[in-house]
Amino acid sequence: MEQDSIPHNQLTGPLRRQSVKKHVAAIHISGKLSLLQRKLSNVLLLNAYDVLITKQKHQIDARTLCMMVGYNSNDMDTLKQSLRSLAETVAEWDMLDAEGKQEWGVSSLLSYAKLQGGICEYAYSPALAEKLNDPKVFALINLNIQRRFTSGHALALYENCYRFVRTGSTGWWPIDLFRRLMGVEGSAYYESFKHLNAKIIKPAVAEVNKTSNILLEPEFKKMGRQVAEVRFLIKENPQLAMIDIDDGNAIRQGAVYKRLVTVGVSDRLARQWIAEHGEDYVSEKLSYLDGRKGVDSPVKYLSAALRGDFREKEAKAPPPVEVTEAVNARRAADTEAAQKAAQQESSRDAARRLRAARLERIRELAADRTPTQRDADKRLFLSRLEDDLDRAEFTRLGWGAALIAGEMAAFWDELIPGAFENLDAEAAMAP
Repeated sequence: MEQDSIPHNQLTGPLRRQSVKKHVAAIHISGKLSLLQRKLSNVLLLNAYDVLITKQKHQIDARTLCMMVGYNSNDMDTLKQSLRSLAETVAEWDMLDAEGKQEWGVSSLLSYAKLQGGICEYAYSPALAEKLNDPKVFALINLNIQRRFTSGHALALYENCYRFVRTGSTGWWPIDLFRRLMGVEGSAYYESFKHLNAKIIKPAVAEVNKTSNILLEPEFKKMGRQVAEVRFLIKENPQLAMIDIDDGNAIRQGAVYKRLVTVGVSDRLARQWIAEHGEDYVSEKLSYLDGRKGVDSPVKYLSAALRGDFREKEAKAPPPVEVTEAVNARRAADTEAAQKAAQQESSRDAARRLRAARLERIRELAADRTPTQRDADKRLFLSRLEDDLDRAEFTRLGWGAALIAGEMAAFWDELIPGAFENLDAEAAMAP
């Protein structure tokens, strides 16, 4: 089943970027691919992009790949068929080289692919890898946006138009070229512009405008009575222009984050404090800071308040006129209550340190996973949460969701046995 978005807070490596530099040559050859095959092509390219030239072979976890593209994680048959289609798809480019000379080339989209031991291994031909890595001519394809598309023609149109967003227009494309970009060349039905416009252009434009971060408006040029060329005027979609895969944006929408920024806390530090301590604890210390007048450095003071758990002191009662047995008994009771309170506070401190230590360990464990494994880990954990509030909390904060630290620790301990060994003792000994 397709997912509306990919949870990606705290991702690193190429998949954190979530936008793949896709060369014009690659964009212009995959028109005949299905929607899911086109998405698969983009995910494979993103996974390999940082080492596209330096490594000949690339690997990605097969189940994770299925989930990222939208297949059932156990549907290896569909994955095999899609990989076969990519290997059988011919990439053709016709462009100017670095010296301004015309260069034509052809290559299969994947030189090979294999599945073994749960790993998908694949490679590009050296010539195509060089073209895909060329920084001069490319389009940025946001994988979070591409997952929203339900039509392969709409996604193909988006990919071919997005790279022109800064110029505001694609320029004029011959109708024959447009048919090839949409993967319908050779179809007698779409030789009719009436059918092409009704079944391809209008629905694709409508979906791009509804789904993506750009708005398209087609224009047509006639030669005699026939439409000979088409171009698309492009502008940013003001409602979706800020589509981003960084779940830190969810934190940034919170009232506590905005209060932190107001007193001068940096974006990174604000998100770190909220992830480590939780919004309630940070809010409590912000309220404590509000009661302090004339603080020279609010950020440093707030940092100390978080570390030291600063609190307002209760007003002391006036001393009694005389000491009686009742007063002594009350004092003894107060002392006992104070000791219990101190023990409880110590327990809370220990629990807070343990929670912070667990969250830190979870972040380390997540960072050690491959980018694609991290996505699969999040999906698997999210599927195990039954409470809607817990699911919302994890969707918002990811592995920084302190309110479900226990559930997250149990998940990681099951995934990596012994991951939290000796952590309780280390947290207890921490100052």
